[in-house]
Amino acid sequence: MTPKEYLNQARHLDALINCRLREIDYWRDLSTSVAGSSFEEHHNPNRPADAPFVRCLEKIDAIQRDVEEKVTHLVSLREDINTRIDMLASHEEQMVLRYRYLDNCTWEEIAAMVNVSLRTVHRIHGSALQNFPLPE
Repeated sequence: MTPKEYLNQARHLDALINCRLREIDYWRDLSTSVAGSSFEEHHNPNRPADAPFVRCLEKIDAIQRDVEEKVTHLVSLREDINTRIDMLASHEEQMVLRYRYLDNCTWEEIAAMVNVSLRTVHRIHGSALQNFPLPE
């Protein structure tokens, strides 16, 4: 695994968590919009006995458990990334990696915050990746 791939894990995991949270919102909306049953009793052996919103609630519960696991992993990963970034000797390299991989900043935003040119940001980033200590 390259340093860039290792650092990108946090960004990808964060994006996946946000996607799953949007999915929870979808299921919540769906559970409240499910039509009520009619007062006439029909017996269909192929139809589930549970109310339709119950399936939505079960789906929400499963997604929430998955999100909790992913958040726990993300917290651990971010702590490890921060520790490894702290090992870099250059404060500029530390800042660029933190802005890019932990704060999800664009190259232009990083250049403005570090007060250097875009080309310099890319140079610092390249140097930081070469110096980044990967886990064994």
